[in-house]
Amino acid sequence: MFRPARRPIETCMSCVAIAVALIVVAKAGSGQSGKAVAPSGKVDWPIYGGSSANTHYSKLNQINRTNVSKLTLAWSYDSGERGGLETSPIIVDGVLYAYTPLKEVIALDAAGGKLLWKFNSGITGQRPERGLSYWTDGHVQRILAPIVNYLYALDAKTGNPIKTFGDEGRIDLRENLRGDPKLQSLYVSSPGSVYKDLIIMGDGEPENLPAPPGDIRAYDVRTGALRWTFHTIPHPSEFGYDTWPKDAWTYSGAANNWTGMSVDTERGIVYVPTGSPATDWYGADRIGDNLFANSLIALNAETGKRIWHFQTLRHDLWDKDLPSPPTLVTVKRNGKDVPAVAQTSKQGFLFLFNRLDGTPLFPIEYRKYPASNVPGEVAAAEQPYPLKPEPFTRQLLTENDLTNRTPEAHQAVLEHFRKMINHGQFTPNSVGQETLMMPGWNGGAEYGGSAFDPATHIIYLNANEEPLTETLVKSAGGSGGRGIYESQCAACHGQKRAGLPPAFPGLIDVEKKLSLDQILDIVQHGRGRMPGFPAIDPVGRRAVSDYIMGTEKEVPGSTGGAVTYNTTGYRSFVDPDGYPALTPPWGTLNAINLDTGEYVWKIPLGEYPALTAQGVPITGSQNFGGPVVTDGGLLIIAATVYDKKLRIFDKSTGKLLWETVMPFSALATPATYEVKGKQYIVIASGGGRDRRGGTGGVYMAFSLP
Repeated sequence: MFRPARRPIETCMSCVAIAVALIVVAKAGSGQSGKAVAPSGKVDWPIYGGSSANTHYSKLNQINRTNVSKLTLAWSYDSGERGGLETSPIIVDGVLYAYTPLKEVIALDAAGGKLLWKFNSGITGQRPERGLSYWTDGHVQRILAPIVNYLYALDAKTGNPIKTFGDEGRIDLRENLRGDPKLQSLYVSSPGSVYKDLIIMGDGEPENLPAPPGDIRAYDVRTGALRWTFHTIPHPSEFGYDTWPKDAWTYSGAANNWTGMSVDTERGIVYVPTGSPATDWYGADRIGDNLFANSLIALNAETGKRIWHFQTLRHDLWDKDLPSPPTLVTVKRNGKDVPAVAQTSKQGFLFLFNRLDGTPLFPIEYRKYPASNVPGEVAAAEQPYPLKPEPFTRQLLTENDLTNRTPEAHQAVLEHFRKMINHGQFTPNSVGQETLMMPGWNGGAEYGGSAFDPATHIIYLNANEEPLTETLVKSAGGSGGRGIYESQCAACHGQKRAGLPPAFPGLIDVEKKLSLDQILDIVQHGRGRMPGFPAIDPVGRRAVSDYIMGTEKEVPGSTGGAVTYNTTGYRSFVDPDGYPALTPPWGTLNAINLDTGEYVWKIPLGEYPALTAQGVPITGSQNFGGPVVTDGGLLIIAATVYDKKLRIFDKSTGKLLWETVMPFSALATPATYEVKGKQYIVIASGGGRDRRGGTGGVYMAFSLP
């Protein structure tokens, strides 16, 4: 099953903020920050993304261009669980730390895959947990493990909770936000960032209201005590308050960091990308630009004070979260090295800023886009558009871009295309007519992030080429089952409960699969990728459960938080056979020189096995998870949804050097490390986004014989 295949192929910041930045740099640069993670350079992979800078880079070169064709499976560990994995493990002192699909934390011998310990919190979570954090002071070693809405501190040697941290070893991240913690819907999908004795946390939240605010919070890594908070929805007198309606901080939600952060440990700056405010698709209750949603924010890691920010999208109506931790890089400008930060986006843009003061390092212009025709909505008149590098995904589809896979597929897609509104990705959605969004909410770029080679200043990133359609409808309103369903559930499961499998399952005939009690429990606590809705009271939960099961009941007094206009759900624009409606490539791997902003190479990434078997050239496919670049000349990536492959390319040319088929697709970023003189490449194989591909929880490590 695990035998490697070896088939090669060709293929405006204010002056005050600047002053604050310089003060922070001067103070932090003289401090000691190495104790937070103690990376050992050529051996470990101790941090999600490889380093605090999130470069996905390794100096290891034992596995290289000349011998990678001999790579073979060294060991594998099968958790025996189903549910999928998106975890990138960390490796410290010969021990690999990771999650299982059901969110148990495991420690494995990194040289042989033997289980050393397992921690079961008693909480069965099915949403993705993408990584863990490691901290040591040189004596004590801790693993910081998010599980749903809790953050656990575990002894790295035993896996036992550290009782002096928070409440018997954990803190509840629903606390210290707004209102009753028990009514907050919150989960963590990415690891916190460690700086000195702090762990800095973001979280995931519902796409619609009610949702808690997306505060960025730092906790004492020893005690769990809250040390600082940055409000992404500003409070009165805070910077950005005037970009929201008065008192929006009391009711609006999200603008959160679900994807993780990066830290300049030398300068003491944490870089925080944020997502859209709730509700994603209709913002009449949040008129304005909505700082600090959809922003890259540079904060003093010690205090949480803002140094600079850049908003990549104003008044988001399209769910265009910044999808990955930024990558801290160095570039050449006028013959000098400049510390910079590169941020990928779902828009298909790569933003590049001076790391210290936020100055764009390539020109950014503001382009005008259409106004909204939805009652009560006021779309932003302009959006930022980087002029370099060129977008890594298409921005506007024409009839010439539509699929020619078969004449029948082309004709069906053409007829559908001509019925849609299509003026570019920042065209506001309309009521009763589909609007085409290219790229869609799956990117562009996604959560895997980018890899940076410090020797060449080339950044590598993978991207989706997937259009999306969306339509708004006037909500039925009210507080009965239908009103609650439309305000809380329809965005994912559709107005007619048909869903969009496998990401969003249909609910038609769900009563034949689940009991009323099971549905009530899922509505309250969530399941899989679905968050819980604890703010819906018991009467409302019963009403919406009855509606889901096919009986509409209007129940006065129940809570639902319905909005005036709602989405009929996100829909991928596909042909009648389910393939993307545009011409390939449908997924790409890109190499960009950050000194010049020019592409070094660009190739399709991924394939549909059924099409390959028909002799169709490699099309590229939807992909999640990022690349790793090494000093051995390699670019290592899995990520592809349908072909279950791990691939290794020549980083200079994009030529495929090696590939292997895994038991499940690997929607995670690999890691590479060395134990006792041997280099390994490890990947989590779990599936989860292809309904025909199955799910599991297998870690696979490869090395030279």
